[in-house]
Amino acid sequence: MDFPAEASARSWSANTPERLMPREEDLAILDALFTQSPIGVAVYDTRLRLVRANPALERIHGVPNDRLLGHRIGTVLSALDVTGIESRLATVLETGLPVVGTEHRGRTPADPGRDHVWMTSSFVLTGPDGRRLGVTDLIIDVTDRHRARERLVLLDEATARIGSTLDVTRTAQELADVLVPRLADLVSIELLDGVVTGEEAPPSGADGVTLHLAARKVSQPGITDKLRLVGEAQDFPADTPHAQALADGQPRLLPVVDPDVDWVRNSPDPRVQALLTHGVHSLMVVPLRARDTVLGLAHLYRTAAQPDAFEPDDLVYVQELVARAAVCVDNARRYTRERTAAITLQQSMLPRSVPEQCAVEVAHHYRPARAHPGVGGSWFDVIPLSGARVALTLGDIPATGVEASACMGQICSAVRTLAQLDLAPDEVLARLDDIVPRLVEREHTAGFAPILEKLVGATCLYAVYDPVSRHCVMASAGHPPPVVADPAGQVHFANLPSNQPLGQGDAVFEPYTIELAEGSTLALYAQSVLAARNADQTLHERLCAIIGQSGRSPNEIGQAVATAVIPHLAAEDDLALLVARTRSLDSVHVATWDLPCDPAAVASTRSLATRQLDQWGLEHLAFTTELIVSELVTNAIRYGSPPIRLRLIRDRMLICEVSDASSTSPHIRRAATIDEGGRGLFLVAQCSHRWGSRYDATGKTIWAEQPTDGIPLSMEP
Repeated sequence: MDFPAEASARSWSANTPERLMPREEDLAILDALFTQSPIGVAVYDTRLRLVRANPALERIHGVPNDRLLGHRIGTVLSALDVTGIESRLATVLETGLPVVGTEHRGRTPADPGRDHVWMTSSFVLTGPDGRRLGVTDLIIDVTDRHRARERLVLLDEATARIGSTLDVTRTAQELADVLVPRLADLVSIELLDGVVTGEEAPPSGADGVTLHLAARKVSQPGITDKLRLVGEAQDFPADTPHAQALADGQPRLLPVVDPDVDWVRNSPDPRVQALLTHGVHSLMVVPLRARDTVLGLAHLYRTAAQPDAFEPDDLVYVQELVARAAVCVDNARRYTRERTAAITLQQSMLPRSVPEQCAVEVAHHYRPARAHPGVGGSWFDVIPLSGARVALTLGDIPATGVEASACMGQICSAVRTLAQLDLAPDEVLARLDDIVPRLVEREHTAGFAPILEKLVGATCLYAVYDPVSRHCVMASAGHPPPVVADPAGQVHFANLPSNQPLGQGDAVFEPYTIELAEGSTLALYAQSVLAARNADQTLHERLCAIIGQSGRSPNEIGQAVATAVIPHLAAEDDLALLVARTRSLDSVHVATWDLPCDPAAVASTRSLATRQLDQWGLEHLAFTTELIVSELVTNAIRYGSPPIRLRLIRDRMLICEVSDASSTSPHIRRAATIDEGGRGLFLVAQCSHRWGSRYDATGKTIWAEQPTDGIPLSMEP
């Protein structure tokens, strides 16, 4: 059915008063409106055959209207969603209700390689008598607008998805996941050396560049076997678009990858040919650039699954996505660098290995916090003391990150220094409590007080175990008591007064003494373990059962405790454990003599010491030991007070101790040439590896150590 202008005019004149008769120019306007409209107009009869179409529709479909007129649309444009179009037109024709703003997708003969989107609106046509004559369809090509909208949605999605963590490789993978499959079939995110570990990206050389595959996303799983593994490095020669994009920081767009181009044909990497074999035909290389630094590259490939080649608009859009992701990658890199620095600083202050000593078999476990910045305030130490004793200490600082490391450095140094003075645990904590406010007060003038103020409120548990007496003396400054398990597996918590944390003015830190059978287990732990244990009674029972397993080594116990506790820790909590299995030194290792306060006893004392060395197989130490014993016993008789006692301990060191009831402090000095005395302690220092003094409630002890090749008697074959 056709609607020529003459027929329209006759119908108009037959039903319109003379004053409303259309003029010739009005008809021209109506005809121009139909023919020149940018909106496609299609008119269908009641059998849904196309009876009239304007030139815009011809441009939209890419098919001459002559081929469409008189036919149902599905017989000509099979690439469209014909079923949906005809169904909609039939519904409009049947109901008489218009349908506005319906979207259709498809490809036209004029552009078979690209999906198009059309917005259509349909309404029924009726005659003067109300009879339905047909239906019309108004069509607008909204492909570009639709694509822009989709890309805005994808950009919003990318903003939400990329950078969800401060992990470099995870951020790179998030970028790849966004790009595939909506923009590419294969995406590789390559980073320069050091970026994953937080280091600055090195400059690219003139001869090419080495990149490490950080993430990849593939829409066709079959191609994965031909590609590199994540983390693997690859060299890109200088003539490749990859190296060129990295060198100048500008993207490269290759709408068609020519297999005969030099960098493809001459590539020594067989994976390049494998990509072409799997249908790769278009490539984009976009640098990851953030803060004027190129961190790596994003490679985007299209295969036969997306036959459309990359276009300049695609490159502009991908650059926007990659730029946003690059900032997230750089943030993750900076975070990784700062976290690594903080953890390195912290670990440098924590013992990496247990010092040699025979008092306890000890194992330590530390795990940084998962949340930013990953450095908590838990610390521990194992400090050998005189007399074969050992100090076990563990504490918490209410700080994280660099603040925790700074505070930890101060308190660990203070504890190690005080430990070398051989002070009792309660005295160590009293000195620490006095040091903390002084440190904060001193740093006020230097501007570091806000950092060191975190020391106020720090907790500390300090315990000293003596393998000779098997006594463990401990004191706490606000820290939870240790778990004690006897060799039979009975577990209890030491009845230890907690007192106040450090720096809060607690004048007295009550000590607690417990006798431990050989093979007992002592477990010191951070506050985070206490919080997890208190929150879950089942966990508490599991930990007690683990620590009570005397058949397991301290390291195995520590590993089991850490495995049980870690799932219950908050993200900002770190984990510190110190597990010790006690040993004892019996009469085979220790010889003790009570001496009379008589100078004549010095000679017999030397003989006692020599005979004991013969029994221990340490005859080579007889001369120096006689000299040390002679000097120390002589000083005790001359300047000290009875009772006087000599004790030899056979440990990794040969330890010589002389005790008396006087609190007079000895001082070493260099005697002048004409002095008759004053060389005793100087000779002791020259003949021994270490020497010193310690005090207790009954007096003082002067001690000296000599190496025995590090093999205690009980460990000899």
